[in-house]
Amino acid sequence: MKTTKNENINKKLNNEPLDDLKNENAKLQHELEIANAKIKWYEEQFKLNAAKKYGKSSDTVEHEQISFFNEAEINQKPEAEEPCLEKITYERKKKRGVNKASFENLEIEIIEYSLSEDEQICKTCDSKINEMSTEIRKELKIVPAKVSITHHVRKIYVCKSCNESGDNTPIVRAPMPEPVLKGSFASPSLISYLIYQKYSCALPLDRQQRIFNDFGIDISKQNMANWIIKTSELWLEPFYERLKTELLKETFIQADESPLRVLTKDGKDSSSKSYMWLYKSGSYGKKIALYEYTPSRSGKNPKNFLQGFSGFLQTDDYAGYNSVENVTRVGCLAHARRYYTDALKALPKEAKIESTYAYAATQFFKEMFILESKNKNLSPSEKLVFREKELKPVFEAYLAWLQEVQPKVVPKSSLGRAINYSLSNWELLTNVLKDGQCELSNNAAERQIKPFVIGRKNYLFCKSPNGAKASAIAYSIVETAKMNGLNPFYYLKYLLEELPNTRLSAENSLDHLLPWSKTLPHECMSEIKDKK
Repeated sequence: MKTTKNENINKKLNNEPLDDLKNENAKLQHELEIANAKIKWYEEQFKLNAAKKYGKSSDTVEHEQISFFNEAEINQKPEAEEPCLEKITYERKKKRGVNKASFENLEIEIIEYSLSEDEQICKTCDSKINEMSTEIRKELKIVPAKVSITHHVRKIYVCKSCNESGDNTPIVRAPMPEPVLKGSFASPSLISYLIYQKYSCALPLDRQQRIFNDFGIDISKQNMANWIIKTSELWLEPFYERLKTELLKETFIQADESPLRVLTKDGKDSSSKSYMWLYKSGSYGKKIALYEYTPSRSGKNPKNFLQGFSGFLQTDDYAGYNSVENVTRVGCLAHARRYYTDALKALPKEAKIESTYAYAATQFFKEMFILESKNKNLSPSEKLVFREKELKPVFEAYLAWLQEVQPKVVPKSSLGRAINYSLSNWELLTNVLKDGQCELSNNAAERQIKPFVIGRKNYLFCKSPNGAKASAIAYSIVETAKMNGLNPFYYLKYLLEELPNTRLSAENSLDHLLPWSKTLPHECMSEIKDKK
């Protein structure tokens, strides 16, 4: 049956509104999806920022956040043996605080309390009472730092016979150590104390000035700053360069960087953000940690500092390290894991954490670090064999998981960024399997730069590039001393006594001063070893 022209027109008019409504509905649905995705992203950012501001900085997820009903399955350890019950009875003498091993060599002051002759009479029978025993109360006593002035008196000799005969009269001076700063009353011990207080104890110079004033000593913070900078330029910088030579001989180095505010010569903020860089050796090499101040974060900075180094360089994923030549970059599994823990922190409270992709990813990292903890005492070659056998399959399983999950998540979400981070840095992360010296994470470098970060929070900025450079050198020597089990103050004091009297240009002239030297005086050794 043929339709008329009017019928076709009516049919078209009737269908057009329906098609328009379908298109409009599809458009609104698409806009709603985009809006929901944005809302979810903003909620994630809000929760994550709140967690960073008010929560713990640890990457771990608290067990209290895991679903109560799955607690048994999550915490179970099938390989653990059943405990054997055994009743043990023993007596133990309670230790007091002053019995610590670190107190054994302290000077002991004894104060006795006794009765006078008149008081040694029994109030019952008026007979004389006799001493039966003693009670001892121990206290740890603190005496504030003692400040004194030392007069270095040099005797000068002359030959009277030559003087009487009119010949050239020889004048002989007794040998005397060179001062750390000529024309200054600052001693090696004073400058070492200032450096120790600022760079080991994070005590700014203005607070040190107030402390000196409290004990009647007038030393301005300007003088303190000048002493530190001048000492750094004259003596500590050549020693720093000697340590750098040793560091570049290593085959594995970890690095990190942190911003620093530095004022210009006129006291104004610099136009560019300055940075403090850290370069440290691994656990199998000589223990060295060096800091470097630079006026920018440019990749040329690590390239210039590490010129001559060849080996493995472990950092975060900052692209500036790509400019370093002749190195194999190693990624950080802790950074990769941190993206997932951030995603977990952004979840709503009612979410079942253990059923999320982010929680599943953290289990791969947990297994990796547990495996790594089992080979701490192995040599690099033994550790490499262990990783090839035990760790590599976990990496492969994690990669398969990433490839499976990636298409299912929103790329710009917290979870999407976590997955993309691991995939885009996969080569860096798996380079840990190439050498047993490499660490699974760069956490050691992050811990090592913490003293600078803590100090920066106290003194806020450096007043000049020269001051920032001196700070980098001071941090280097203080932290390297700690890593080698030395007392930073006594080690600095020893350096500042020896360096002015050492021919710095002579080959191997500084070897006896290096922090691992066997000839260092016992005074430099720390009684309590640093665990870094």
